[in-house]
Amino acid sequence: MKPNNTKPYILVSACLLGAPSRYDGQAMTNNFALQLVNFFNIIPICPEADSGLSTPRDPSEILDGKVISSQGKDVSEYFARGAKIALEQAKKYNVKLAILKEKSPSCGFKTVYDGTFSGKLIKGQGMTTRLLLANNIKVIPDTSLEEFIKSLHSQD
Repeated sequence: MKPNNTKPYILVSACLLGAPSRYDGQAMTNNFALQLVNFFNIIPICPEADSGLSTPRDPSEILDGKVISSQGKDVSEYFARGAKIALEQAKKYNVKLAILKEKSPSCGFKTVYDGTFSGKLIKGQGMTTRLLLANNIKVIPDTSLEEFIKSLHSQD
């Protein structure tokens, strides 16, 4: 599909758009994310896959500022690389907004897993989210997408 030059570009977690890019090789297709194409030119991103990590891959969580795989390997370098790639895409297309997957060690906005691989969530942000915010790019978690889409429709 050819981009519509009148619509702004945004970054969107690829898994929300149906790409099987999550650590477990699954997608987390979000019907509200699919509606974003009506308002924006979409740039799908998966910082983890874009960094060179395989799909599927061992799950990873943030612990003491590092991203650690379930096998105990420090994979922070990959997550940092993926965040930089996402930022480069944002800069290339003058992106001001990203819609990202909550809870992810890359894309989490309000919460991430605590690093114990026990399913416990803590307040925190993923590496990509932090980098985008530090560069004045607004981030909306997928958990707020329904409300966001409704606000877009009310502006029509």
